[in-house]
Amino acid sequence: MELQKCLETRKSIRKYKDTPVAKETIQELIKAAQLAPSWKNTQVSKYYVAMGDAKKDFSEKCLPTFNRNNTEDAPVLIVTTVEDGLSGYTQQGDTHLKHGFACFDNGLQVANFCLKATELGLGTLIMGIYKEAAIREFFNISENEIVVSVLGLGYPDQDPEARPRKALDDIATFVE
Repeated sequence: MELQKCLETRKSIRKYKDTPVAKETIQELIKAAQLAPSWKNTQVSKYYVAMGDAKKDFSEKCLPTFNRNNTEDAPVLIVTTVEDGLSGYTQQGDTHLKHGFACFDNGLQVANFCLKATELGLGTLIMGIYKEAAIREFFNISENEIVVSVLGLGYPDQDPEARPRKALDDIATFVE
């Protein structure tokens, strides 16, 4: 699938087919995510994958009801984190975003992940509301990592309408 087609057809999926996603496919998605640029190539993102029986347990312990319902059929849930204190910092000074730059780097990787998933016929849902303490305990995540998002992953069992986008004039300013 061409990149433009992936960009135009990627949607947030909330209903999934009862079809497992192979571990090798998930690894391929994470490898695609790793190709994203990052601050001074720090590559601060990490991935924690719950699948099989662990997925249901993770969902019950770590997601609020509405996100649990949105990913009930998803065979895979993936937590993304970043190592704190690496991205956005140099000996010459810090970016004003501080550790926010690590989250920016993670967003670039998540975009790659979602686009590659679309290319492979998979659907994703990016979630920003979750039970952080429960996630940390479930995966034994270090306090040195920031939990950024949870991704639902599976084969779509819906084809929602594309959401409207703002007009280019509303988001872009050109100065010549």
